[in-house]
Amino acid sequence: MRLQGETKKTMAQTAKTVTASKRSPRTIAGAVSPADDPAQAQILADYEAAVRLMQEGKFEKARSSFEKLLAAGAGNLSDRIRMYISASTTQLSRAKASFASHEEHYDYAVSLLNDGHYEDAREQFQEILKHKADADYAFYGLAVLASMTGDSHTCLEHLTEAIRRNPRNRIQARSDSDFQDMADDPRFTELLYPEV
Repeated sequence: MRLQGETKKTMAQTAKTVTASKRSPRTIAGAVSPADDPAQAQILADYEAAVRLMQEGKFEKARSSFEKLLAAGAGNLSDRIRMYISASTTQLSRAKASFASHEEHYDYAVSLLNDGHYEDAREQFQEILKHKADADYAFYGLAVLASMTGDSHTCLEHLTEAIRRNPRNRIQARSDSDFQDMADDPRFTELLYPEV
């Protein structure tokens, strides 16, 4: 009978081990696995996306995402989200560039464009137009951006506007290598050489 007692003891230990291994894993958001709670899984995915935006230096978008998460009720992540909102705000206050002129702002936008930061460059060109609606050079910059990103229709719209505001942009565009992808488009040729 002693053997039976040891067998029961071993079985109890095995049952304990099996129960322990069936516990749901702990997560960053608490004991409930996000896979079990779709709402929690979505909050966690949104949180991770917002953190990635922070890491990419897109502080305005990150702050907006964190604020939406906080408003939606982020549960255990609320304190972390508040900390990230504060960090985003701090980074944005440091990053706000001030320019002596619109032309200097344009130079900054062009440098972003040349470095391949197309969305940031687009935002800067649009910011110039908010403050100075007749800035032909901002329309020209948006045309170059559209050409570089393969958006021929938008390129032609912006270049047409730049030329309408300052006819010298037509001469500049004729020799601008940034428009090389547009060279085969008959609409582009017609815009640059209307007299032919």
